Amino acid sequence: MAKKLLLYIILFILLASFSISALDISDFYYKADNFLDSLSDPNTGLTAFPTLLIPLGGRYEAMGTAFTAVADDASFIEANPAGSSSLRYTELSFYHNDWIADTNIESIVFTTRHNNLGFGLGAKFLYVPFTGYGLWGERTSRGYYSESVGIVNLSYRFLPGYNFWGISLGTNLKVAYRYIPAEIYEGQSAVSAMLDLGALTRFNFLKFYKAREKNASFGIVLKNLGIAQLDDPLPLEAVAGIAYSPLRPWLLAFDFIYPISLNQSEQPAEHWGFAVGTDVVFTDFFSVQCGFRYRGSNPRVSVGSKLDLNNISFNFNYTLDLTTQAGLDRFSIVSSLNLGDKGRGLIAMQVDEYYVAGLLAYAEGNLREAAFNWEKAVELDPGFSPAILNLETVNRTLQVVDEMRSIQTIN
Repeated sequence: MAKKLLLYIILFILLASFSISALDISDFYYKADNFLDSLSDPNTGLTAFPTLLIPLGGRYEAMGTAFTAVADDASFIEANPAGSSSLRYTELSFYHNDWIADTNIESIVFTTRHNNLGFGLGAKFLYVPFTGYGLWGERTSRGYYSESVGIVNLSYRFLPGYNFWGISLGTNLKVAYRYIPAEIYEGQSAVSAMLDLGALTRFNFLKFYKAREKNASFGIVLKNLGIAQLDDPLPLEAVAGIAYSPLRPWLLAFDFIYPISLNQSEQPAEHWGFAVGTDVVFTDFFSVQCGFRYRGSNPRVSVGSKLDLNNISFNFNYTLDLTTQAGLDRFSIVSSLNLGDKGRGLIAMQVDEYYVAGLLAYAEGNLREAAFNWEKAVELDPGFSPAILNLETVNRTLQVVDEMRSIQTIN
């Protein structure tokens, strides 16, 4: 069903762009069906802990997981561990994801930061009801297959400034536990520890609007670096991403995904993949996201929206791929609490006010008043380079003025 729906979507897009005869439509359907079959990857599903590959939800999922270079909300904890050192707010987010059939994923993430030091905690729980039947249809076993993942995050932004955003480095320490009841399959429960390592930087590129925020970013991350359990390797992968905002309300993102196998001869890695996503802000409280992800043999289309109501926001997402079924299957919802910014927004406003007051005083010839205001701005934000440069200029000017006055006094 999902495969046909994807074909219909592709067909609809082509029909909206070109005039296609009935013969061409039939031929296109046949070729598109063969194309989707050709995407099959024989190495898919060979790794342990599939929970690590299922998006927890939010804008991360809605943008097709093209979030490595974005990482600007609590979803960073799965996309790029370097993101916590630059988040605007302290957040507490709750995720519910109706995955496939009776499979559900529940997650929670808390993140905060102090200046350039970011910290986060996350937990993710997947459970699948399971019933075993014998040759004659009698029930032989019943229970739950479950996977749990706990995450501790730490990151720091180095060399921050006004012109150079800095470089953020971060890591996640993750512990995963798989529980399979003995009556279902004995000896298959397992526990594993792994690391994520990430880097992130932001910069201005072809920026056609005024804003203090940078409009482009680059991120790279190595995910799930650990030791195989019960001869099943972890889903180790390297991801590089870029993001660009050509207009203030419009964000574009791209990720390149490269799965890695530490024992390629016996357990080959999946083929490379990619993800593309976009986020469009319509109002201060409403935005829409969509994305496409190709990995393994299951291309995925996702759409979502975010509703921001002061100190609480909601994300609603829907995903369509070859496993999607009718109903609420593949639907996720996120509730995020904004717990404040620890006064960072107020400080930024005060810095701007001192800076502007210094410019006005300088224009009126009040050099000492200008220097006073710029000194206050630098005290609040030592990396605010416009005030630093202006302060150096006005101090040199004042020094020359004082020297001239001393010469006149001697004469």
